[in-house]
Parts: sequence; structure tokens; C-alpha cells
Amino acid sequence: MDVPVAANVLGTIGALCWSIQLIPQIIINYRRHNATGLQPSMMMFWAWAGVPLGIYNITSSFNLALQIQPQILSFLSLLTWIQVYYYEKKWSVVRSLGVVVPIACCMAGIEIGLIFALREGATKGVEWPKTLMTVLAALFLACGVLAHYWDIYTHRTVRGISFTFCFLDALGDLTSLISVFFQPHLDVLGIVIYGVELTLWLGIFACGGYYNLRPWLLEKMSVRTRCNSGNGGENDVAVHDMPSSTSAFSTSSASVDAVGLRDRHTALTSQA
Repeated sequence: MDVPVAANVLGTIGALCWSIQLIPQIIINYRRHNATGLQPSMMMFWAWAGVPLGIYNITSSFNLALQIQPQILSFLSLLTWIQVYYYEKKWSVVRSLGVVVPIACCMAGIEIGLIFALREGATKGVEWPKTLMTVLAALFLACGVLAHYWDIYTHRTVRGISFTFCFLDALGDLTSLISVFFQPHLDVLGIVIYGVELTLWLGIFACGGYYNLRPWLLEKMSVRTRCNSGNGGENDVAVHDMPSSTSAFSTSSASVDAVGLRDRHTALTSQA
């Protein structure tokens, strides 16, 4: 396969994955007229991550798909972020636009200005600003995902997170990472940017296997053992699935609260 073609194809797939993961969330928020369980801090971190990421990808002359990808990330993240305030804080349309438009313009101005500044610096042999952009992009992307780690640590569960959308995000990181490998010159800093977030998502999946899949398998094995020993029937405990998340990126605390409300409602109903 031709190297530039491979880089463009993989970069395009990465951009599409990063778009697909947020568009359903935006549609969900619009249809249900709320953004319950969505973390605005995560969306804002990702929105700002697009600025240094865009600066780095453009000044590094990455393929066109990787240059457009950060702009898509920032736009969709900002749109999702402002939905939280519009639906949950009951902001008016005018107030929402009055907040998000200046932020978007500020981001665009910073990115454009620094692109010219870094290109001018590169002609003079100054490379440390590009390294700084790498650190900031990786940091902001990581901070968005690390919010889930705190929630997992607090509640010892990963049941509030949509693994479908986490998979799409991780796939976007993976394809973008491979696309960097297909660049004419191997870019270590570009590998770091996408590799950090991909590693964090793999950690989320590992936590899901430990806290969700492992107990489920143990319970299934226990039920099967009791049935085989002839002790099944009334003494068996039914295994009920947790309600699926209505947010692509809702945290486990939101899911736990929902389960608690459901259990209390069931208890009151049985007492009536």
C-alpha cells in the first residue's frame, strides 16, 4: 500500500470515529431535552485539546485528515458542552450562544496565531513550542478520560460508561496513531499524543473486565453449579442487568444513582 494513501485513509477513519462518538450524544441530548450524567469538564477538556493538537498536526504537515480532525473534535465537544448548560442549567439560547461563540472564536484565534508563530520559529530552529503543544494536547485529552478513572475508583464500577462510544474513541486514537506511523517521517511526539489517550481507554476496558465482566462470569458459574447440584429453583438469585446508559459518556455515579432510585421505588411498591 502507498504510504501517503495509507496515512490519509487511516487519518480519515480516525477523524470519522472521533466524529461518530459525539454526534449520537448530541442527538440524544436534543431528543430527550436533557444532558443528565454528562460531564461538562470532560467535553471542555476535549474542546481545548483540539487547539494544541490542531497546531501540532498542521505545523507538522500531517495528512489533511489529521489536520481537520482536531477542528472536528473541538467543534463537537463545544457543542456537547454547551448543551449541558442549555438543558441542565436552563440557559437561554441567547445566553448559550453568548458564551460558546466567544470561546470558539478565542480557540480559533489562538490556534491560527500559534500556527504562524510556530512556523516562524521552526525557520529559526526553535522546536520547543511544538513539544509544548504535544504535552498540552496529551494532557487535555487525558484529563477528559481521567474523570472516568476517579468515578471508577469511587464507586468500584464501570457500569455508567457506554463501552460502544469508548470503543469508537479508542478506535479513533488507534487509527490516528497508525496513520502517524505512515507519515513520510516518523513523528515520536505525534505518537505520544494519540498513544496516551489510547492507553487510558484500554485501562477503562481493563477496569470493565475486572469490575463488570468478572463478577458476572462468577455469578453465572455459581448459578450453574447450584443448578447442577440440584439446589436451583427458589433459592437462586436472579441476575438483572444494570440499565443501559442514556448518555454516551455518562459516569458510573449517574448510573448508580439511577439504580438506587429504582430499588427504592421497587421497595415502596412492594410495601403498598
